[in-house]
Amino acid sequence: MMRDRRAAGWGRRGGAKFVAGVTVGAIALLSGCDVLKPYTPPRPPSKGALTFYVSPDGDDDHDGLSEATAWRTLGKADQVPFRPGDRLRLKGGARFTGGLTIGPRDAGSAPKPVVIDSYGTGRATIATRGTAGITVYNTAGVEIRNLTLVGDAKAQRSADGITFFNDRRDGKPLDHLRISGVDVSRFQHGIHLGTGPKSAGFRDIRISDSAVHHNQNAGLATYGPPFRAKEPGYAHERLEITRVKAYSNPGDPTADDRNTGSGIILGSLRGATVQQSVSYDNGAKSSARAQEGPEGIWTYDSTRVVIQNNKAYRNRTGSRVDGGGFGLDNNVSSSVLQYNLSYGNDGAGFLVYSGESTNAHKDNVVRFNYSWDDARKLPWYGGIVAYGNLMRDLDIYHNTVVLRSTGIERPPALRLRNGMSGVSIRNNIFVTNGAPVVDSDTNYTQALVRLQGNDYYSTGDWKLQWGKARYSDLAAWRKWAGQERMGAVMTGSSADPCLMGAVAPVTDLAGATPLVSQCADELDGAVKLRSVGVDPGPVDYFGARLSTAPSAGAAQPRSED
Repeated sequence: MMRDRRAAGWGRRGGAKFVAGVTVGAIALLSGCDVLKPYTPPRPPSKGALTFYVSPDGDDDHDGLSEATAWRTLGKADQVPFRPGDRLRLKGGARFTGGLTIGPRDAGSAPKPVVIDSYGTGRATIATRGTAGITVYNTAGVEIRNLTLVGDAKAQRSADGITFFNDRRDGKPLDHLRISGVDVSRFQHGIHLGTGPKSAGFRDIRISDSAVHHNQNAGLATYGPPFRAKEPGYAHERLEITRVKAYSNPGDPTADDRNTGSGIILGSLRGATVQQSVSYDNGAKSSARAQEGPEGIWTYDSTRVVIQNNKAYRNRTGSRVDGGGFGLDNNVSSSVLQYNLSYGNDGAGFLVYSGESTNAHKDNVVRFNYSWDDARKLPWYGGIVAYGNLMRDLDIYHNTVVLRSTGIERPPALRLRNGMSGVSIRNNIFVTNGAPVVDSDTNYTQALVRLQGNDYYSTGDWKLQWGKARYSDLAAWRKWAGQERMGAVMTGSSADPCLMGAVAPVTDLAGATPLVSQCADELDGAVKLRSVGVDPGPVDYFGARLSTAPSAGAAQPRSED
């Protein structure tokens, strides 16, 4: 289960224009001697920003400054240094072989970025032959828009579609990266952001309205230097991912030493949001022998990450671990999983896990999410799963989990394991069809893990596993385990929440949903979270304002205000 940073590691040279270790734009032989020196072709004379064009009908002997005088190849465009405000435009609908590098000699800025995009009708396609598509190395102020990037079999094993890498030693993050409207496939990673072992990364990053698919290791990934719990540091800051589709990224069947095949991986981040995105059908070819596996959307070694309003479904694992929808992994703090839908994944719908005894996995929230029929392949997970070394201060509330299985070993709606403290689990709906509604391998007291206000319902025999004891009704568990009570007040219920999704298929939650309780008024054991010091936020899963009278589950009664 422990995550290996090599899953997202930088396995090649940093990315400037390298040929046999020599930085090149072009190489000129100086007159009268035998010494080769790097040579950069001059820019056309101009005091301001320039726009360059590339077209299959162009000519590399032209100046490239208009559609009529366009260059023909990416190789020509890759030779010219860019300055703030410059734009490189590729003819829409055309296919260009090769790749592009924006290196230290190319300079953009936040107010005047270097822009690479298409012109005319449709997207231009960059088709590589065993190399990266677009590499940005030790510089920023770059925007990439409306392009298709396609690799080949070699690129899928060893190169990335769009890659940003910073190994400068000055400790300063590089500002302003934008990616929008791209489609990236058949590379090792679709989009990849990383740093050297002693470098800062990038800041102010936005990736939107894009698709990353059929890439071997991951659709989109960020990473940084190894995490140090005593002096936490994060490579990248202020990342926003919106409306990104990450699908059919299969994983590497030969990668026995690391996880491959995830949709979106967020590593070494301070402040990030993933929203309105979808991750599906990933991980099917990940290694069967790996000790860790892929997930749909997950983060590790990061702080202040918000993953919200996303869907993750039919994600797979080739091994016997992971393969879930969403995850907060090692060394994650002050982060939130909210308003997400997970269904039909091999592993957990929502996994909160710490495999490292760093005391750095803390202060996280899982709220107003749906999990339906997750843990399809791996029943030792569940809809929501939480455990790990020295993991503390976790709030799980107002989620709805429905797990149905016909296997001999059936997953619970909620799985708890050892190692946690300061955990509160309140106002959730947990539904199974005969499996334990909750399965905890530890007999947690309320001093460590507190369950209050939840609804526990089974369409089959009612079971709850708590340490070595198994209970067949809520009252007995309350009495002997001391859970579902606030002092002398009994909380929680085992009433039928009237969810059509307990017996019907679920593929979306748009419109009238089969996972909204039709008898919320009968779930009268919920807790007013503000009375116990928890701010539930302003809205429920569907964006409706919260009522002052809470009910269990992700969909709440409508506010009377």
